[in-house]
Amino acid sequence: MVKTVIISRVADGLPLAASMDDEESEDLTEYKNQAKSIFKKLSKAGTEQRCSIESGSYFFHYLIECGICYLCLCERSYPKKLAFSFLEELQAEFQSKYGTEVGTVARPYAFVKFDTFIQKTKKQYKDTRAQRNINKLNEDLQDVTRIMTKNIQDVLGRGEHLDRMSTLSSTLSSESKKYYKDAKKLNWMAIYQKYGPLVAVFLFIVIILYIRYKWF
Repeated sequence: MVKTVIISRVADGLPLAASMDDEESEDLTEYKNQAKSIFKKLSKAGTEQRCSIESGSYFFHYLIECGICYLCLCERSYPKKLAFSFLEELQAEFQSKYGTEVGTVARPYAFVKFDTFIQKTKKQYKDTRAQRNINKLNEDLQDVTRIMTKNIQDVLGRGEHLDRMSTLSSTLSSESKKYYKDAKKLNWMAIYQKYGPLVAVFLFIVIILYIRYKWF
């Protein structure tokens, strides 16, 4: 069955709506945090528009339409075809109601009222043996076998690696600038130590001669 739903704007990962009464008997905090991490990576080039991501006892399924990501967390045994049919119903309703407003909202969960439709639709998809869902499984709406399946560690791990590389690159750049400044400072100090005493003696002699000729 569908455990939780989050709808997010792809450009910046801003959550727009979510299911509010998820299974209280289970702690889904870890998976919701993983979902947030997934959203952060969706704006990158080459992101699949439909994808299933394996994570422990569950699967994340998401689809992207019109710059909006519709993501649900389902049990491993839940049919992929039903999961994407569920997401398509959410997408059609959400786009119809709020599609023109998505680009202008700035606060998280601006469309929290959409949870009413999410809960109603979740109930319809809860029982895979219901005739309605059996009919959907028999329909050839889309070839879900062609939807890419990934592992959560691959999705998040690769992104974390890229983030670490970016951080390392920034650190090296900062350290390089600092080293350049320090090296420049050391060069001036070396010049001062080498020629400073000679310059001081020269200036001392000049001052003595100036005073001597001034008075005599």
